[in-house]
Amino acid sequence: MMKKLWPHARPYLPIIFLGVICSAAEAVFELLIPLVMSDIVDIGIATGDVDYILKKGFLMVGLALISLAFGLGSAALSARAGQGFGANLRRAEYDHIQSFAFSNIEKFSTASLVTRLTNDVNNLQMTLMMGMRLLVRAPVMLVSAMILSIRISRQLSNVFLVALPLLAVVVVTLLMKVGPRFKALQEKTDALNLVVQENLTGIRVVKSFVREDYEQEKFSKRNQDLKETSQKAFGAVVMNMPIMMLIINGTIIAVMWFGGHMVAQGSLDAGKLITYFTYISQIMISLMMVSMMFMMMTRSIACGKRVAEVLAEEPAITDAEALEDAEVENGSVDFEGVSFRYDPRSPEWILRDIDLHIPSGATVGILGGTGSGKTSLVSLIPRLYEAGEGTVKVGGRSVREYTMDHLRGSVSMVLQKNTLFSGTIRENLLWGDENATDEELWEACRAACADEFLSRMPDGLDTDLGQGGVNVSGGQKQRLCIARAILKKPKVLILDDSTSAVDTATDARIREAFRTRLKDTTKIIIAQRVTSVMDADLIVVMDRGRIAAQGKHEELMKTCEIYREVYTAQQEGVSIGG
Repeated sequence: MMKKLWPHARPYLPIIFLGVICSAAEAVFELLIPLVMSDIVDIGIATGDVDYILKKGFLMVGLALISLAFGLGSAALSARAGQGFGANLRRAEYDHIQSFAFSNIEKFSTASLVTRLTNDVNNLQMTLMMGMRLLVRAPVMLVSAMILSIRISRQLSNVFLVALPLLAVVVVTLLMKVGPRFKALQEKTDALNLVVQENLTGIRVVKSFVREDYEQEKFSKRNQDLKETSQKAFGAVVMNMPIMMLIINGTIIAVMWFGGHMVAQGSLDAGKLITYFTYISQIMISLMMVSMMFMMMTRSIACGKRVAEVLAEEPAITDAEALEDAEVENGSVDFEGVSFRYDPRSPEWILRDIDLHIPSGATVGILGGTGSGKTSLVSLIPRLYEAGEGTVKVGGRSVREYTMDHLRGSVSMVLQKNTLFSGTIRENLLWGDENATDEELWEACRAACADEFLSRMPDGLDTDLGQGGVNVSGGQKQRLCIARAILKKPKVLILDDSTSAVDTATDARIREAFRTRLKDTTKIIIAQRVTSVMDADLIVVMDRGRIAAQGKHEELMKTCEIYREVYTAQQEGVSIGG
């Protein structure tokens, strides 16, 4: 864990070192104040020397101010180091997540990754901030106060022989209990975040099915689980305080009893006893600080392990076999004996023995029932997933020979679930080409038939979409996503059922635009409507993860029963609807 986390704190090592020095100096100067106070009582007050009292009084004020200055410096430096460490760690974790394949993200879950990026990192940076102050200040005060106490009275210091072992037993017992509970606490936080994420992203579905009560019940259960786990974890931590105070107060009573007898017998000065009380309080408070820091560190260790797991996760898909000079020369796509499954341990293959050859510039339609493997097939082209067996080629080369940046820059994919981001339409379209001119933006919109509704919007390309594109309909969102993909000027354009929300006339105009404006681009269209692909150069029929048939419309009508049944059923539906 430390190997993964320490590099992100290393840039702040000088600041951490200075902060530690300031914390130690603050404690030392604070410990000198009771010694001066003892002199005031035993010498100044005893002799009635006002000048001596004033002199020592000003010295106490000076020591307090110096201690305050070091304390402020320690607080400022610890805040800077802690926040900087947190920022570095979040950035490193976020950057590493960007390199994950879909399988890596699915391993952790989106909700858990969000918790690890926010809640877990916040706990780690807080521990560093508090640790720079308390883990230095408390031990320095503890050791120094014990030395000074023993110097005042070795006999009275025997009280520590009882108090310190009791405190150690309490701290160790609590640490053994809270460690597993804090780990469970973070897991319950993940579970709650998952419910919140699903509810908010799918709020339209929740409302349309009138499932608010069900979602509230599900949230309440997870929330109750988190509350109960938190109570168990923090309940043990809270027990630390009253037990500590019991031992501290017991120690003070013992010192008062034995010290009072010593003063009465003349073996200890009253001023020294007052100073001794101050030191014993500081010793006990230091022990309490150390115990609280151990509690905080126990939780941070649980958080640190979770963050380290993300940083240690090896991306399932890398550029290890890539050739730096490899470029996608054309849009040809070849599947040679390809088989695929999402989990290598699964006995069931999603795709099996796929052989498919698509020439550059061709238009290919893919049909098949739900679960036939259509989306899985096209996801192998830009290496969103990796083929388990066989070879996928683009432009005559294995996709493994390209860097992912270059390969995915040459392949545009409009996913089944259309995603737009908060901001304007222009900002979303520029994802396709950040240097695109207004003319190029409108050209792409015309090709996707998005210009017809954009021209009616008062702000045009500068219309704000809101979060996730809530200000446009499903069909409009699909067309904007297609326009964004076209702007990349890809060698291969993949549409995964991306015109399902548009009418057949608009669908036909989009396909016509593809034929005339994207002649050199290979178009792969997954569709549910036969009319969307019947004029394609090649139609592939998928069934249970295999290619059932491939050919042109007329050929498949004669040779493929599945295709013929789908076409007939849809044509009859159109006739009945008409």
